[in-house]
Amino acid sequence: MSAWRGAAEPSIPAQQQPALVLAYARSRDIDDAMLLRGTGLEGGAVPGTLVAPAQYLQLLGNALRLLDSPDTSFMLGQQLLPGHDGAPSNALVQAPSLREALAILCRWHARLTPLLRPRLETWDGMAALYWVDSHGAPGLRPALVVMHMTSVVALCRWLGGERLPWRFCFNRGAPRHVEQHHVHLGSALRFDCQFDAMLIEDAWLDRPWPRGSAMAAGLALRAAEGEPERPAGLLAALYDYLLERVRAAPALERAAADFGVSPATLKRQLARHGTHFQAELDQVRTHVALWMFHAQGADNEAVARYLGFHDAANFRRSFKRWTGVTPWLLRMGLAG
Repeated sequence: MSAWRGAAEPSIPAQQQPALVLAYARSRDIDDAMLLRGTGLEGGAVPGTLVAPAQYLQLLGNALRLLDSPDTSFMLGQQLLPGHDGAPSNALVQAPSLREALAILCRWHARLTPLLRPRLETWDGMAALYWVDSHGAPGLRPALVVMHMTSVVALCRWLGGERLPWRFCFNRGAPRHVEQHHVHLGSALRFDCQFDAMLIEDAWLDRPWPRGSAMAAGLALRAAEGEPERPAGLLAALYDYLLERVRAAPALERAAADFGVSPATLKRQLARHGTHFQAELDQVRTHVALWMFHAQGADNEAVARYLGFHDAANFRRSFKRWTGVTPWLLRMGLAG
């Protein structure tokens, strides 16, 4: 049975990431009552208690609205990693290379980046770290993406001793003002992509980091493995589930059984996360098609066969419904 946690279930230590948001907003003279409005934390979070992802998202939304500054998500991202979550954070600090750091981040995402789930893919001299929702926050998605991308850039610069040549893809149009993106992320930016990803040449993955210690990182990881597991958010867990079964065209009923709930309950849970089953499946299919186009140079026929479509024409129609563009136009964009 797939383990998962809903957005309304308390799972994030109040004195970790939510406390950082509070501290940053307070440093800009934002009133606590306004910051905490609608979070259910109006009485203050007691140390040692857990906050639900939905509460953390409400707090972030309040902070972004009240601060009303284009640099807020970037500044919060600067503070996000390595975090203060015990053994996983300690392992991240001791990571001997970029590859190890990204592996730790992906393995312990439910603790280190509870709102977005990072996944690492490598192919033909390239590596991509891409981000998918854990708990559903469509209105905050652009801010969350730049917050998490900034956190990785800042962490790598600190641990590696230099700014790495990341390239960035965003699943949205370009903002009116991109100055903060240039300051915090650099100039290698592409918008109107179909995913949110950070790309880098894989030669950087195994370059030794001066701060790292494989032995210390290994000890911290063993300690982390001995601690209670924190289940992934529903959307992160469902993404992983669908990705493993994408060629078999997984159905809602089978997924619900594997998640230990009824189909009606899974539908309700997904609706509370701002999505539905077909949208999540289409997202996974889109990402698989993108990787096949980009990494393998696959054509429509090959992708259609892999995803179980009867023919390339049917795949083309479906792909345009998922993304709003044809596969040919997207391949041209990837090649540009």
